[in-house]
Formats: sequence, structure tokens, C-alpha cells
Amino acid sequence: AAHIPWRYKRIRTKSFTKIERLPKVHPGSRQATVGSLAVKPYGNRTMTLLAASNIALPLDEEQTLMLHHAVSGLTHAQLQWVSGYVAGLAVADAEPPQPSAAADNTLTILYGSQTGNGEGIGVALAQQAREKGFDTNLTSLADYKPANLKRETLVTFVISTHGEGDPPDDAELFHEFILSSKAPQLPNLRYSVLALGDSSYIKFCQTGRDLDARLAELGARRLLPMVECDVDYDDPAAQWSNDVVTILPELLNAGVVVPHLRAVQTAIKYDKHRPFSAEILLNQKITGADSSKDVRHIELSLEDSGLTYEPGDALAVIVENPPQLVEQFLDLLDLDRDAPITVQDVETTLEDVLRRKLEITAPSLGFLRTWAQISNAAELQAMLEPEGQVELSDFVESHQIIDIVRKYPARIDAASFAASLRKLSPRSYSIASSLRVNPDEVHLTVAPIHYEAHGSEHWGAASTHLADRLVEGDSVSVYVEPNTRFRLPADDNTPIIMIGPGTGIAPFRAFIEERGERDAKGASWLFFGERNFASDFLYQLEWQRHLKTGRLHRLDVAFSRDQSEKIYVQDRIVENGVDVYKWIERGAIIYVCGDAKNMAADVDAALVDVIAAHGGVSHADAETRLKEMRRAGRYQRDVY
Repeated sequence: AAHIPWRYKRIRTKSFTKIERLPKVHPGSRQATVGSLAVKPYGNRTMTLLAASNIALPLDEEQTLMLHHAVSGLTHAQLQWVSGYVAGLAVADAEPPQPSAAADNTLTILYGSQTGNGEGIGVALAQQAREKGFDTNLTSLADYKPANLKRETLVTFVISTHGEGDPPDDAELFHEFILSSKAPQLPNLRYSVLALGDSSYIKFCQTGRDLDARLAELGARRLLPMVECDVDYDDPAAQWSNDVVTILPELLNAGVVVPHLRAVQTAIKYDKHRPFSAEILLNQKITGADSSKDVRHIELSLEDSGLTYEPGDALAVIVENPPQLVEQFLDLLDLDRDAPITVQDVETTLEDVLRRKLEITAPSLGFLRTWAQISNAAELQAMLEPEGQVELSDFVESHQIIDIVRKYPARIDAASFAASLRKLSPRSYSIASSLRVNPDEVHLTVAPIHYEAHGSEHWGAASTHLADRLVEGDSVSVYVEPNTRFRLPADDNTPIIMIGPGTGIAPFRAFIEERGERDAKGASWLFFGERNFASDFLYQLEWQRHLKTGRLHRLDVAFSRDQSEKIYVQDRIVENGVDVYKWIERGAIIYVCGDAKNMAADVDAALVDVIAAHGGVSHADAETRLKEMRRAGRYQRDVY
């Protein structure tokens, strides 16, 4: 075929024009073949009939000719229909995948995820590896037997750090095992760790760091260095996944990959890269006029979005920073609001990136290091040393970026200031509604953050964006974040205990709505806490109605400021310990939602006390039982 002259075909895409060289077909010729590339005249187009030579084709010569004759003369629309029809046949006739017989031909992907991000990365990596012909075993660390690690040869870990250095709930037992003396030597294991974290915490990615170091200590060998990801994890996670897949041929034996036809999902999928613009239907304050808190019930429309969610899921909101805070930075640093800044290859202004693109409230470790260097502030530099971590943690918790800029003044240009800040990430809120009860809607419970500190007013980015700057008829960009680790029991007869002080009540409003719609028979018990009964009893009338109808079987409340001695939900749990233990013995699932720093730990301790006191076991055994309940899905937490 070398004598066939060449012609060129122009292929246009959104971002570039590609010139593809094809063999020219002589007049009267029906087909020209170069190597294993076959092209056929088709009107004014050229149809590629065979794949390139490096892809194995499952058709013999006779079948190939039959295929050519079958599609000859079809219109573009007819070809699309045939493609879908054949894809359907392929799916119907496909044999279920068989597990690999050889352990050394399998990539094991283990994930520990508090909010689902780690699970999503693991799923994507498994798909990439399978498309390259490798067997994969994708498993949550909650479901993985740690003792099996000594039988593995190739493992990747995707693991997040929750709060200040804690493992996610589903990895707690594995983390405890791998750091203990029970962990075996692992001389045959090759591994790599992707660590997820939030650099506004001092122990950034600590769980991943601990795991990576411990595996090496046990004799395992790194196939790739650990990668640490901040809240904006997409790019480094994708690069790590690509690197893992690229190195697999050196480590595993894969068979020839035969391309398969498959049906394609054509519906729009809304996510962080393509959020849905949801209209605000209602923005209503649900605390009293005398309340020290401002809590809003916000309803958004999902009409025509196709978005669905389950009780326990979260809604991620694409937010903007407070405009008054942007003005403070521009004035304080004497920066030109119109200074050109390039973000992700798009040139815009400093004012725009501070408003919509960059995090300007919570300080990250990267910002602190940059500002310590340019301000030459000895106090800040000392806190960034290893021995200053406790002081630094307290400092970060009590200071926003604007406070640090005021406290340690320095000169900086617009581009350098923008480079010191991390990207503004979406904010997630527990969904406070059942889609069955509220079709085409999603409800949130939001407490806008306003407070005075260091001589000036402070605002939360997301909460004030939703509560203060959006009114009915406005729109906000959103997408659903599934939370498979926080789910109602499949058996509607299972009793549930819900512990949700403050805005932690949100998912339990969804739980009760959903169970009522499903006519669930399982008993439900709610613990709720706030400051004052008269002004802060969130959704009070709804809970009273649910009690009356039997959807909610028991309600215990703790209003901390209504008496001289403060009373919290954990106190009510201990007070009602006899009944709480009886519900546990009956198979109840316990759910906790709300503040991770104080409330969650206090509730944990209260439940341990209840199990020890009324189960007749030691405190250590009670702790073990609660951990076992967590692993079995009988103790689920959505804390932040």
C-alpha cells in the first residue's frame, strides 16, 4: 500500500484543529488499507473501519467484510442507532467478570474516607486500571481485614485525615491495627499512599503520613512517593492515579485488552466541575428574635436538574467571599483591585479572584509559611517550628487571614498575595430534606457566621453567602455529595437513635421525613440540644407533629443556657443510659451529626460510659464495643 498517495483530513474540536493524515483513495476504488488502518469512501467523508495495529481486533476477515457491508450507506443518525443497539447486545451477552486467580495480577485499592472524596478517587483509579486490562480489588478500609495485608503484593491507599490528625471513621480500626505491635512484617508489599487533608489544620495529612511511614517501617516498599492533597485535590489526585496506572505494566501481568462497545450515559451530570444553578425558593430565619444565634432554613429548587439524593447526603455549594472582606484586604495591603491575575490560564482581576477564586478566611499552612517569611515575624516563625504546633493550632483556630495580615504587616504585590492563597473550595451542608417528600427540592439548615474578634467584625464565607447575600429568586451553584457512610438502615424495622445538637439536626429532619414516607415501623429517638428553649428549638413544631403522628417515638432535649448549670446532649445520653443501652441491645443504629472538635468526642465518651455502666463491662471493653459498632455500621457519624 506504499504507493497510495496521502491526503489530509481536518478534525475540529473546541480548542484546536487536528490534521490527520489518511491514505488517498483512487477513483473507482472501494477501499484502501495501510498497515492495519482501513478507510472507506463514504460520500464526502472517509470512514475508519479498523483500529490501529496496536489494538487487538476480535473479528476475522469474513466478519470484518460483513460488518463493512452492513454499515455501508447508513446515515449519521442510523450509525448512532446501530452503535447503541450493538452496545445493548454486548451488555446483555457479557459474562460477569471473574475474580483474578493470581493475587500478583491484582491491584488492591483501599480507601478511608470521611466525606466520600477518597472513595471517589479510589473508584476512578479502579476504572482506569481495569481499562488497561488489570484486575482490581476496591475496598473500604472499614470492610478490609487488616490481617490480609501480609498476603497482598500491590496496594494503593487513598486515605483522608479528619480534623487534627484523626483517621476517618471507616479507617479507625485499620489505623489502630497498622500502628500497633500486631501489624505483621510486609516484605512482599509494594504500595503508594495518596493522603487527603485540609491545610487549615496543623496536622495536615497526618493519617496518610503515619500510614506511609509505618508501612515502610514494616518492610514494605514504595512504588511511588506519597502525594499529599489539600481540599483542592483534583489535579494532584489525577496525576497520582495516572502515575500508578502507568507503572502497573512493570508490576503486574495484564492480558491483551479487547475494546468493548458500551452504552454511554448522555444525561448531564452535575458535579464540582459543572454545578447546577439552583434557585432559592425560601430563606427563612428559624430562631427567635431574642436568640443569640441566627439559623436559617433554606430551600432550593432542583427542577429540571435530574439531581437526586438520599437522606444523609450533603449539598456542596459554590460560594463567594464576603465583599466587605475583599475591600478590607485591598485597603490594608494597598493593592490595585484591577491588577491582572491569571488563574487556571484565565486572566482576570485581583478583586475577582479574591471574591470568587481564592480562600481569604481560613489560613492554610502554605499561607502561614509565606507570610512568616515576607513579614519576618519571629513569633509566627517560631509557631511554625515543630515544637510550636500546639500554640500554632490555637492561633489558627482563633485567627482569620485578615487578622494575621493586620498583626504582622508586610508589603506584598498582587500576584504574590494571590499565589500565597489556596483555591476557594465548595462548602458542604448536610441535607435537611427527603426527596420523596420534597420532589425537585433540597433543604439546608445554615447558621451564618458573624462575630467580633481582634477589634473587627468577621464573617464566614459560605454561610453568609447563603444566608445574607442571597434572597428568594437568586441562584446558587450546587451539586450533591453522596455520603454512603451515613445512611438509614435498609430494614425499616430497625430502631435508630439520632444525636444532633444545633445545625446537626439537619440530616435527622431528612431521616424522619423519609421514614414517614416509607411507613417505617422501626422506633426513632432524637437527642437535640441548643442554647435556649424559647428561641433556639429548631423545627420545634415539626418534631411535635412527628411525635403526635408516631413518626418520632422519643425526644430528649438539652438547652444549655436555660439553667445555671449547662446541660448538653451528652448529659442527656448518660441520664437516660438504661434506655439507651436497651435500644443498643435491640439492634439500634446510632447517628451523630454536628461539631467534631468538642461535641462528637463528648458524645463518644458518653456512649462508652453507658455501655460500661449498663453492660457490666470495663471501660476498655466498652470502647472496643463502640468501635465494633462503628465498623459494623451501627454507629455512624457526620461531624465537621
